Amino acid sequence: MALVTNLLKELNMSTLSNLFLLFVLLLTIFMLFSIFRSGEKLKSPPSPTRLPIIGNLHQLGTLPHRSLHTLSKKYGPLMLLHLGQSLTLVVSSADMAKEIMKTHDSVCCSRPNFTATNILLYGCKDIGFSPYGEYWRKVRKLCVVELLTLKRVQEFLYVREEEISELVKTISKECLSESPIDLSAMLMKTSNNILSRCVIGKRFVEENDNWFGEASRRLTDQIMSFSVGDFFPSLRWIDNLRGFIARLKATSAELDGFFDQLIEERKATKGECKLKTRDFVDILLKYGKDDALYLNLTQDNLKAILQDMFIAGSDSTSSALEWLMAELVRNPNVMEKVQQEVRRVVGQKAKVDVDDINRMDFLKCVIKETLRLHPIAPLLLPRETIEGVTLGGYYIPAKTRVLINAFAIQRDPKFWDKPEEFLPDRFEENSIDFNGQDFQFIPFGGGRRQCPGQAFAMATMEYEVANLLYWFDWKLPSDTILAEAVDMSEVYGLAVHKKAHLRLVPIPFSS
Repeated sequence: MALVTNLLKELNMSTLSNLFLLFVLLLTIFMLFSIFRSGEKLKSPPSPTRLPIIGNLHQLGTLPHRSLHTLSKKYGPLMLLHLGQSLTLVVSSADMAKEIMKTHDSVCCSRPNFTATNILLYGCKDIGFSPYGEYWRKVRKLCVVELLTLKRVQEFLYVREEEISELVKTISKECLSESPIDLSAMLMKTSNNILSRCVIGKRFVEENDNWFGEASRRLTDQIMSFSVGDFFPSLRWIDNLRGFIARLKATSAELDGFFDQLIEERKATKGECKLKTRDFVDILLKYGKDDALYLNLTQDNLKAILQDMFIAGSDSTSSALEWLMAELVRNPNVMEKVQQEVRRVVGQKAKVDVDDINRMDFLKCVIKETLRLHPIAPLLLPRETIEGVTLGGYYIPAKTRVLINAFAIQRDPKFWDKPEEFLPDRFEENSIDFNGQDFQFIPFGGGRRQCPGQAFAMATMEYEVANLLYWFDWKLPSDTILAEAVDMSEVYGLAVHKKAHLRLVPIPFSS
């Protein structure tokens, strides 16, 4: 009996042991299966072959929007680049842009911290480059509600009218010589004067010997300059060694002193504004003290926001108009059609009224097609993921930089017939707009980070180009035989502009 009892005990122990081993085996299989499946979910987007240390930096080229467009044709609409030690996701399709800017906008809406923006924008206390958070939300609300509303755009109509009237007078004088004029330079001066009068109440060019305009353009160039520390944090000291940090600090100090003096002068007037309407400085000073709706804005906050106004507006409007006029002289049939509309609407009046613009449907199509073919910021300002996110079946880790290639998206043959051609007619009887809801057309971006200055920019562009087309006919210099010979090469920067200035012969229009 004892022998049987012992045998049963051994059998029970053996059964328990086998059951335990079976449990361990099943658990192991389950864990391996889970790891395998999670490995599928965590797969990374395709990536071009990279070099040791520098990764894919060498593949950016001098025109990154074009280089990345070419790479996306091989590697797809989501492409992961290793730029030094930083991961960068390149988005090249409308569907993926929608996932970034709408579906997952809340986790893909921060900004990377770059060396230049940190120094030039007071630790990124501005709107455009500020990381996502409570401060950014409040500052953006302040600017959208107080600075860049449609009402505010209308209040500054007198500035646009006065500056564009000066442009027309200047061109009219040049017509007497029947020689080519540097239209690019004139457009830049006018756009900068409109912007500076709205922001600080003074002109770029006629005040301070254009010092401020030159300093602001230098700032926008430096923001886009290559920084070793942005891609190799451990080698940040090289930026000091090569003088890059010193140049950034010199520009910052130069503009810092100017803004300090301007703000102190305005504070001394105790809000007594002599202008027809308050400029941005006066409006921001209203919130320099504690305000329940917004922030307790410090001097650095004020200066960072003012800097942002110039970064967003400097060269962007003039560059867009430069591309527009270049395309019109290269496409005389389009030029004739849009001029006929403008002159029919304006009629015999002594000036172009802003109300006339609302009746110029084809003019708006021409502007849209210009922004489609020549987006001013072809790579929208870089975003950064706040946390890990799955996009298009690929896992994107937190702190990954995101570049949305508007240039590639707006030339996608899936949405655009003959995408490389300038065809404004494509927008006639077409509801596609740049309001951030049609992701195949995103010249101003979309989502939380959509450009808040869109209404301001469009009001300037529409009124300026209407005047150029109403008052003058335009022809190429005699040494340019074919319209197709107009140099359309680009210079990459915060705003992509023509490499060669646009030189045209203006001819006064007589109705």
